Amino acid sequence: MKIGVITFPGTLDDVDAVRAARYADAEAVNLWHADEDLRGVDAVIVPGGFSYGDYLRCGAIARFAPVMSSVVDAAKGGMPVLGICNGFQILCEAGLLPGALVRNKKLHFVCRDQWLRVENNTTAWTTRYEAGAEILVPLKSGEGGYVADQSTLNELEGEGRVVFRYVGENPNGSRDDIAGICSANGRVVGLMPHPEHAIDALTGPSDDGLGMFLSLVDSLVNA
Repeated sequence: MKIGVITFPGTLDDVDAVRAARYADAEAVNLWHADEDLRGVDAVIVPGGFSYGDYLRCGAIARFAPVMSSVVDAAKGGMPVLGICNGFQILCEAGLLPGALVRNKKLHFVCRDQWLRVENNTTAWTTRYEAGAEILVPLKSGEGGYVADQSTLNELEGEGRVVFRYVGENPNGSRDDIAGICSANGRVVGLMPHPEHAIDALTGPSDDGLGMFLSLVDSLVNA
């Protein structure tokens, strides 16, 4: 299985995402922001960082990168896509996920290990988890507060599209403690915390994040 990992100017976590894909026994393929060719990948990860310096608004410029036009088309055709942190922001800006990410409450950058509850274990990226399981992964963001209008929030809750929720204190003011959401078909997932930094207990707070990448491989094998 080939998992593409995009690099934009300012991307920080592409190497970690590549490593996570390899931990799941997938072939990682580096994708460049200015290249529309997805190089035959079966899934795409839009990793974290500060794409284009986060000028204008986080993800607002990256949304127009040539590679994203191909990602949007592929996602509409059913290709699994994961957006992590800045990648989540980019997916919202690109219209693949609803809502937006805004400055954290109290305007502080948050960097800590964060407990999440798995609310939906039926997406392409979460089948390895039990529903209701709590996982520990790092969170590091300044604009991580998820917001949407009430009708969108009602739709996400009603359709079971909240994938992850913060456990304990809400770290950034996200509506309804939302840490991650998915598309209607469960193929596109975005979350603010970083599962790629929790794939090995020797280098992270846990290996809980590895389940996301193993889930993706399972979904591709069983497709």
